[in-house]
Amino acid sequence: MRILLLGGDGFLGRHATAVLRSLPGATVLTAGRRPAHDLRLDLATAQAGPLGEELSALAPDVVVNFAGAVAGSAVKLAEVNARGPAVLCEALALGAPTSRLVHIGSAGEYGVCAEGESLAEDADARPVGVYGATKLAGSLAVAGSPLDAVVLRVFNPVGPGAPVGSLPGRLAAELRRVLPEGNDGVITVGDLSAYRDFVDARDVAEAVGLAVTADRPLPRVLNLASGNALQVRSIAHGLAAVARFSGRFDESGAGSERSAAVSWQQADVSAAERALGWRARTGLGDTLRDLWLDTEEPTPAPVVA
Repeated sequence: MRILLLGGDGFLGRHATAVLRSLPGATVLTAGRRPAHDLRLDLATAQAGPLGEELSALAPDVVVNFAGAVAGSAVKLAEVNARGPAVLCEALALGAPTSRLVHIGSAGEYGVCAEGESLAEDADARPVGVYGATKLAGSLAVAGSPLDAVVLRVFNPVGPGAPVGSLPGRLAAELRRVLPEGNDGVITVGDLSAYRDFVDARDVAEAVGLAVTADRPLPRVLNLASGNALQVRSIAHGLAAVARFSGRFDESGAGSERSAAVSWQQADVSAAERALGWRARTGLGDTLRDLWLDTEEPTPAPVVA
């Protein structure tokens, strides 16, 4: 099986790369802007015709698309998150129509929902802000294409390698910074009262592997989450526990506008269980422990006289 992976250098993509390379008989090719990739590709500027020819030459059995932008100007977000998947679908239809496309979507596509509600894949999409709107546009392009395609709509991923641009990654880095000064300091954060559905990045990677190898067409959209909403504050307290930080978090700092607008999100994950036999298996405590250990600075090698 030939698998073409886009966006494999990112947080989720790196975890998925390990899973995909472990699949029996799998050959994993990569695409991206750097010369080291098998296919030089920038979906923000690619044209469907030439890309279709390149895909035809590579002849992938499956294309997995992690490429996306979480920040930047409205133009950048639209180019990468909305235009990119649309161009990829058109190029695949021209050059590799028998390939399966596994596209990574986002819970940001759902936007506002009622407290206590579990979001199924057919829930109304009411994204807040440009990011969610552009991700939704890209997912609609995939779901509406004639390809054998599935959108894996990932809720709030956490785990080793979480970027500092995410709350868990930023908190871990901040704890690592303050601990040498003592374990009873103060870390300033924004409001942590919103509820989110957290899922381990390694569980997401497992779901990607199952979607790649599924021997039948899949539903157009599948939620990937734990199925349980937890207060964002639990991330801070959980990391503090594994770091043995006895200080406090001051929530008077600048917070996320999206958290203020979307106070609750919880996924219905029953469709992914039916279609893939998948459920999130990693508890949040284990996830936060591994995230914390992953941020440890390497021990210097001993000096040999």
